[in-house]
Amino acid sequence: MGVTRKDLFSTNQNEIASYARVLAHPARIAILEYLLKSKNCCNHHLVEELGLAQATISQHLRELKTIGIVQGTIEGVSVNYCINAERWSEIGEVFRRLFSRYEVNPCEKNC
Repeated sequence: MGVTRKDLFSTNQNEIASYARVLAHPARIAILEYLLKSKNCCNHHLVEELGLAQATISQHLRELKTIGIVQGTIEGVSVNYCINAERWSEIGEVFRRLFSRYEVNPCEKNC
């Protein structure tokens, strides 16, 4: 597979694609769902909850942190993770703008 030519696409298209890439793994969705439910947690809670190795959880958290949707604060020897509310809203708005551009036409039966 070839290298993506990001320069061919708008900043907005590249932004959406980068968010979608990070969100495209079921383990990352499971992490986000757990954080939404628990409000915050340590890495070992995610290991217990998801049954994945700590290194795997750390890798997925690192990916989520690259888009800023998750943040961590150091507490002693562990890191406490939570949803970054501001980025959650910003990223949600990016996808809402994309999806809201579609207008349902009741006459469209077959595309």
